[in-house]
Order: sequence, then structure tokens, then C-alpha cells
Amino acid sequence: MSDVNKTASVAYDAALEVIGSVEPRIAEATRAELRDQRSSLKLIASENYASPAVLLTMGTWFSDKYAEGTVGHRFYAGCQNVDTVEALAAEHARELFGAPYAYAQPHSGIDANLVAFWSILAHRVESPALERYGAKNVSELSEADWESLRHEFGDQRMLGMSLDAGGHLTHGFRPNISGKMFHQRSYGTDPETGLLDYDRVRAAAREFKPMVLIAGYSAYPRRVNFATMREIADEVGATLMVDMAHFAGLVAGKVFTGDEDPVPHAHITTTTTHKSLRGPRGGLVLATEEYAPSVDRGCPMVLGGPLSHVMAAKAVALAEARQPAFASYARNIADNAKSLAEGFLSRGARLVTGGTDNHIVLLDVTSFGLTGRQAETALLEAGVVTNRNSIPSDPNGAWYTSGIRFGTPALTTRGFGHDEFDTVAELVVDVLRNTTPNATKAGAPSKATYTLADGVADRTKAASAEMLDKHPLYPGLELT
Repeated sequence: MSDVNKTASVAYDAALEVIGSVEPRIAEATRAELRDQRSSLKLIASENYASPAVLLTMGTWFSDKYAEGTVGHRFYAGCQNVDTVEALAAEHARELFGAPYAYAQPHSGIDANLVAFWSILAHRVESPALERYGAKNVSELSEADWESLRHEFGDQRMLGMSLDAGGHLTHGFRPNISGKMFHQRSYGTDPETGLLDYDRVRAAAREFKPMVLIAGYSAYPRRVNFATMREIADEVGATLMVDMAHFAGLVAGKVFTGDEDPVPHAHITTTTTHKSLRGPRGGLVLATEEYAPSVDRGCPMVLGGPLSHVMAAKAVALAEARQPAFASYARNIADNAKSLAEGFLSRGARLVTGGTDNHIVLLDVTSFGLTGRQAETALLEAGVVTNRNSIPSDPNGAWYTSGIRFGTPALTTRGFGHDEFDTVAELVVDVLRNTTPNATKAGAPSKATYTLADGVADRTKAASAEMLDKHPLYPGLELT
């Protein structure tokens, strides 16, 4: 990230002064958050640092606009500038990812997925039914025909990656609304290697015959062959939807190309715009021309008024991602993940799949005698910010877990390289080796509480500070 110039410092100081004049506690919490982010090793795979340009774009009067509808077809007057913003965001997304169509309105990744799910249902169920009933839209249906159509919507099937293999809650699981929209079944990974077995996915698809086959992950440390996934989808007549929220930056930066680039192979691709893409918190939907009309109905089908100020920030972030420097950044993300994985392995740690070839490293902490929750909390105490995560066939379940997920995008943004990530691995292993589970009242090892040996947190923070000082966050930005 380039140095933040004096103008940005003046802008943030002025903004915080205005905020503080109304609610000083919010201004101070904002300053504190910057201090905390500067002083910790951020290794959460779903977090990053947006540029000052992206952050400043969100704090404008575009926040004041209602703009339901689409470009040139709004349900409110006075949206000509919002039209410009949304059109630019979609243009940058199409050009960056090589997609025929892009929809920039989703507020988040889950909203992007909901738009995709309902678009698939609209395309595959609603449109043929309307033609059968001789109606142009659902408003023209009789009550009896509408009830019949509702029943047709209720018996659809989805096949996606299991949670313990690295899938996501929004891929048809019961706690999420997607699990109430679809009958879901999961495909896992090979129990020996932890890798995707495409023959097993194919067999599951042939047996289950899903309407939607989902590819993509939140905690799978390997690449996916999306050409093969499309072949499987076509064989059973399914729509292939890819959720690339985690690895969109690697697609944008051309680290993933050919069969590993989902956009040429999927009918619909969804993503967030933060994480490895390094933009604002929000979502995008990319689609083929076939599915574009259904996706374009995201508002009012799923979404309310689009967040125009965030769409503007998406446009800025996507413009940044189209610069040559972003491709170098994306390569560094993947290279740094390999360095982190090699650092763990050289110190005797156990990794799910034995390594990584994306931005994620998934550490099995059972070899340290810990649960994921204990490891996560002990690391946080030492200034290392991570998140616990399930591993395949996790003996500790989804709450305590047996894994820790690491991601390299954020520290790569700060300029960390091979040597720093090797040191990070050393610090993490040191903390975990010096963490001991407490005993419960019954004498069994606790799954939640632990004791970190004296001095470990302090020496970890000191070593981290040395690296962080060499790679300052938002260099040149000084707040008064």
C-alpha cells in the first residue's frame, strides 16, 4: 500500500473532529480501533485493510439516497448520480473478472448469495411457470396459480461442500435461510488427504440430482477445478454457482486462471468485495447473459434500497484492483501462504491437506492438546488475531472446533513477506506449545479455558511489534 499523504491525515482528523463534536466516544473508539489494528498480527482470512480512498468514499452524502431499482429505472427521482456510481462499479467488475454481467447492489456476501439463489429459482421455476400460466409476471397470477407456483418453489435441491470440509453456512445449511429454501446435501473431502475428490462429487450429484451445485469455500486451503465442477453440473442438469468470496482477489489478480478461474465456468458467481479483494464490506453477483435478467431483479426480489455510498467504494476498490500492482499483491498473498504453511510444517505442526495453494492455512491444533477455542483465545492474548475453525470430521464440533484458520491477505497488504511469515509461524507454535488446557471440576481437560505460560504473551507481542514497526499500517497517517 502506498504512503498515505498529508491530505488524507487532514481528512481523517477533520472527520473525527466533526464526529467527536456529537459523540466523542465514537470518535475515540475509532481512534482506538486504528491503534489496535496497527499493533496486532491480523491473520483472519476474511479481513483486510481497505485503502484510504475506499474508506473515505463511504463517508459521503451518497449515504442519504434511496435508489431502489436499477440503472436508469429507479423508483425514486433524483438518482442520476447513483446511476453513474452503480454503472461504474458494474463496469469495473465486468472488466476485472471478464464477466458478461455484474450486479453491484448486494450489501454483503449473504445478500449476494440470496440474490443468486432466488435468481436461479426465478429463472428455472418461475419463468417456465409464468409461460405455462400465460402471465408476464407473478402479479398477473390467480390465487390458485400463485399457490401452485409456491409449491413448485418449495421442492428444490442444492449440493454444496460440507461445513467441516470448508463450506459455508449460506450454502444450504439449516441455521441459514438457504437451508430453508432448499433441500441440501453435502459433499466432503477425501478422509485421508482432505482434498476434494471430484469422482465423489460426481457420484453425489448423480444420486441427489440437485438443481444447484455450489462450489467455493471459506476454509478449504486448496484450489478448485471449476471446469470439472461445470461438467458435473451439466451432466445432472444443475446450475453451477460459485461463491468466490474468499479468493476473489486471487481471481482478480490472475493467480487463479484457466480451470481454476470460476467466472468462465459458472452460471452465477458471487463474492464479497472485502477479504482478498481489499474493498469495502459488500457483495457482487456476476452472471451469464442467460441469468442476467433474473439477477437484475435483486431489488426488490431480495434487497431493499442499495447502499449507494458503498457501491461508490466498490467502484474505487475495483478500479484499484485493475491496476498492475494488484496482480503483484495477489501473487504475494499466495506465496506468503506457502511460506506460512512451510513455517508450520518445519516446526512439526499439522496442517489440513498438508499445505496450501491459496490464501488459507488451516492448522489442526489437536496435536497441541488444544481445542480451536483455546488456541484462538491464547493467540489473541498474545496479540495474534485469528479464528477457530472446524476441520474434516471435527471431534470437537462447530463451537469448540479443532482448527485455527489463518489467512495472509491483511499482513500481505502491510508488506509482510517470506521471512516475516516464517517468524509468524514460529510465534504461533511457541504460543500453542506453551498453552495448557485447564481441568474441569470433574477433572477432565476443559475445552474452553487454558493457562498460557508466564512471559509468552509479552515476548510474542515484542517480536510482533518489531515486524509491525517495519511495515506500518497506513504509513504517514497520523491522528491528533
